[in-house]
Amino acid sequence: MNLAQSLRKILGPGIVASDEPTLTAHAKDRWFASRQPDVVVLAKKRAHVEKTLRFASEHRIPVTTRGAGYGYVGGCVPSHGGIVLSVAPMNRIVEINTADGVAVVEPGVITGDLQDAVRKLGWFYPPDPASLRDCSIGGNIATNAGGPRCLKYGVTRNYVLGLEVVIDDGRELNCGGRTHKNKQGFDLIGNFVGSEGLLGVVTKATLRILPHPPARSTLAASFRTFREAADAVQRIFAAGYLPSALEIADPFTLKSAREYLGREITPGAKSLVLVELDGHEKSVRSETTDLKKRIDAMGAIAVLTAHGDEQCEKLWGLRRAYSASLKATGLTKLNEDIVVPRGKLVELAEFGERLAKKHDFPVACFGHAGDGNIHVNIMAANYHEQPKIKAAVDRALDELFKWVLKAGGVITGEHGIGLAKKRWWPLAVNETGRDIHAALKRAYDPKGILNPGKFVG
Repeated sequence: MNLAQSLRKILGPGIVASDEPTLTAHAKDRWFASRQPDVVVLAKKRAHVEKTLRFASEHRIPVTTRGAGYGYVGGCVPSHGGIVLSVAPMNRIVEINTADGVAVVEPGVITGDLQDAVRKLGWFYPPDPASLRDCSIGGNIATNAGGPRCLKYGVTRNYVLGLEVVIDDGRELNCGGRTHKNKQGFDLIGNFVGSEGLLGVVTKATLRILPHPPARSTLAASFRTFREAADAVQRIFAAGYLPSALEIADPFTLKSAREYLGREITPGAKSLVLVELDGHEKSVRSETTDLKKRIDAMGAIAVLTAHGDEQCEKLWGLRRAYSASLKATGLTKLNEDIVVPRGKLVELAEFGERLAKKHDFPVACFGHAGDGNIHVNIMAANYHEQPKIKAAVDRALDELFKWVLKAGGVITGEHGIGLAKKRWWPLAVNETGRDIHAALKRAYDPKGILNPGKFVG
């Protein structure tokens, strides 16, 4: 059977690609693993998804769904070849209804584009992954993406009211709707949000939107050590504040960002805490003034404040450059989005220092301190060229994940398991939990054709 020809007969012209450049472009995401599919389906509507899955189910052909391809764990790598089903062309914002407080979108919509569209109407879609200008809503749903604002506003799961999903044999499943409360049966939406393409293909999502806060302020607090910065996070909460975002960065990350950006945004900072407050103008300004005084008293080297979108974004430009600046060092960046209980932040900082010293790798820590989701990046030279280096990094990762789990944390907060964390999945989830995952997989995908080779199936 010529797979491309068979699919073209079913789907029509301009939908199926089998040329080398297209296959290569759909072989990987932002992680290291890569495998070309046999064919790529560029779905433009739900019918293309339904027909592709119906055909694949009949012939037991693997199907790996792909959005914008900005995942960090190899989640959309077609491990078994077969069909890559790209929903990137399904990129319409179908409806924004402020009376209902919903936006209806196709999975290929870029997250930042949705935010811009609702903002023009004075509304707000809070989930804000760092790659928001590149990642898609479908990928956000697949990984339950978060971002800095999830401290106050929650992650993607908190904004998905309804899903239109095509399951393995091409049937359509509708979960939830456009109401903000719904207790009709099991929480099927919860099965799909974070499922990494293992259970079905999202073809439309109804998302909750909020009135946009009229004012925002950002404080950038410089500290001498990462431990002092982590301790300040705890003291901010103890003072009764719930910021919309609360981010942290260690010395290696800040140094890399300064070199990458070519400018000094926070002079003298060895570690940095970024705090964002939002709400009404009067209260935000008052809280900003009070919080600055409190942070000064915590021993901060300096505290910069900004008010309004334009000034705040200048400070957040530093935060958004962290990942790119670490890659620009020339070292291989192993980004582990672990989560620990918030009370363990100082201990995590101390463990990161010990890990770096023991293995002689720089370890860069930054991320969402407000909810304990810290990106621990092991920075290794010659990782791909020298097997000894790779083996040493793997040992360091073993130690990291074991420490995190012992501390009551989890091995991923927003990137997912994919291929990158597959080997630690049995360590993170006990046998009963793995059995339940396998049972759900069989229920939704009995032939095992959806994204095979990942952590379940």
